[in-house]
Amino acid sequence: MQAVKMYTTAVCPYCVRAKQILLAKGVTQIEEIRVDTDPAARSHMMEITGRRTVPQIFIGQTHVGGCDDLIALDGRGGLSPLLNAA
Repeated sequence: MQAVKMYTTAVCPYCVRAKQILLAKGVTQIEEIRVDTDPAARSHMMEITGRRTVPQIFIGQTHVGGCDDLIALDGRGGLSPLLNAA
């Protein structure tokens, strides 16, 4: 299973929902990077994604986007193959 990294904040319902979706797909470990406590991490997130909102989700080297993007990817049937890519 691909590594999952998520840029988050402490109080973010979209972050919680994204984690629930990933856990339901069998993801057992999510590397969370808290941008509310680390301004440098927020700057880095904005630099690599061009976005300022959380969550920002990476599966392997692929930037999925936010929670709505994750839901859309799953709806198209693309989430499981991406998670299980070798």
